[in-house]
Amino acid sequence: MTQFKIGEAAKRAGLTTRCIRYYEELGLMGPREQRLAGKSRTFTERDVARLRKIQMLKRLGLSLEEIAQVIDLYFTDGKVVEGKRKVIEILRAHVASADERIRHLEAFKQDCEANAARLETIVAGLEDEPDGKTGPPSLANG
Repeated sequence: MTQFKIGEAAKRAGLTTRCIRYYEELGLMGPREQRLAGKSRTFTERDVARLRKIQMLKRLGLSLEEIAQVIDLYFTDGKVVEGKRKVIEILRAHVASADERIRHLEAFKQDCEANAARLETIVAGLEDEPDGKTGPPSLANG
């Protein structure tokens, strides 16, 4: 089995070494052999495939926390379909969340449009006053 140092694994996966170390800290790289003090990290083709899968899942919109829930399923014999089902479930939840945010944004947009229209009416009325005043009515006149 071919082994790579972290720089080569990063190059093959299209990531930085810092990113790989971060993924290791988060546990996304799965069980790792303990390395001896002073020894370099080594990675296999399977590790590089795992890094690429993490990137693919990120592109789908999964958070690193969500990826942690499914990544092992992709690398356990007989669990790939289960992993894909879990990803579908997560993506459906993202869609529901996006729909809810869209509803809130539509309501906000309507409020903004209504407020802008009200202010335009007020400004137009002030511009049409014969004395040319454009500010609020003076208390001295009242």
